[in-house]
Amino acid sequence: MLTMANSAKDQTRQLQRALYRAAKRSATRRFHALYDKVHRWDILERAWQQVRFNGGAAGVDGESLRDIEQYGVERVLLGLQDQLRNGNYRPKPVRRVYIPKQGKTEKRSPGIPPIRDRIVQTATKIVIEPIFEADFVDHSYGFRPKRSAHDAEDRIRQLTNKGRQWVVDADIMGYFDNIDQTKLMTMIEQRVSDRRILKLIRNWLRAGVMEEGNIRKSTTGTPQGG
Repeated sequence: MLTMANSAKDQTRQLQRALYRAAKRSATRRFHALYDKVHRWDILERAWQQVRFNGGAAGVDGESLRDIEQYGVERVLLGLQDQLRNGNYRPKPVRRVYIPKQGKTEKRSPGIPPIRDRIVQTATKIVIEPIFEADFVDHSYGFRPKRSAHDAEDRIRQLTNKGRQWVVDADIMGYFDNIDQTKLMTMIEQRVSDRRILKLIRNWLRAGVMEEGNIRKSTTGTPQGG
């Protein structure tokens, strides 16, 4: 089951293309039948492959990618599929780490979700991302599939060659730590009306952060990295 056939990949891509086209046709459409797609086998398998490719450390449960593989990826995915179908899935807190910023004294503080949570998060992202992609303007490059900072730099060079003279570089301090969760959910609900999807996202936001053995919960922010 874990050898993902081309037909299974095609099914996943077909779903994403269909959702993108539907969202593009109507800027006000809200999608309600999404949750059952998250626990589809081809979606979960593709989610695992993306999580495995990205690598990363273990979460608060200490379970590593190697542990998952030794236990059995298929067993893990079947377990997650069953939890999602039965409504028993509950995320764990993320593990806070501090990473020095290159050339700066301050540190980034991403949160590392457990790998099983990363699989479900990625499966959900696979399903809902095309809907929100349809709303982005063409000159937006940040955190988007098949786009990167290099693409933005290429666009800047093109505009410079056309006579543009100014480049403005700006950053939002502590952006992920200060996201208004209520406003975030309101914006998501403009496109997604599936209550089970919305519950998944709320549960991730409310799962909390473990730091030095203590779990801290907040009504603002979202861990960078989950």
